[in-house]
Amino acid sequence: MKSQITETIVTECRKKLLVSKAEILNRFRTAQREFVHTEKSGDEGDVSVAHIAEHSFLVSQERMRNQLAEIEMALARIEQGTFGVCEETEEPIEADRLLAIPWTRLSIEGAEMREAVGRKYAR
Repeated sequence: MKSQITETIVTECRKKLLVSKAEILNRFRTAQREFVHTEKSGDEGDVSVAHIAEHSFLVSQERMRNQLAEIEMALARIEQGTFGVCEETEEPIEADRLLAIPWTRLSIEGAEMREAVGRKYAR
């Protein structure tokens, strides 16, 4: 079942992408303000807690950067006119999938194909 991506769907996805981008940027800034870089001194417990806090901060920042990159790429695809086309199958991505995950680059079929290839080479 192939679905056609309408201008209404693209417009709705663009809105969702921009809202998500703003939310992530706000979380990014808030996390940076709230992160207290502490000197790694004191006993082993203090140093371990500082390392864990820094690691958690860096992991969350990396996740947000990756999500922002996906959003930016989706916005670029909208501008280029390639939004909603599966990278794997080159078929239209399901409208419901785009509305749920507007930065997705794969249809359900394309995601399954990519996952199968990943499992094959993971052995």
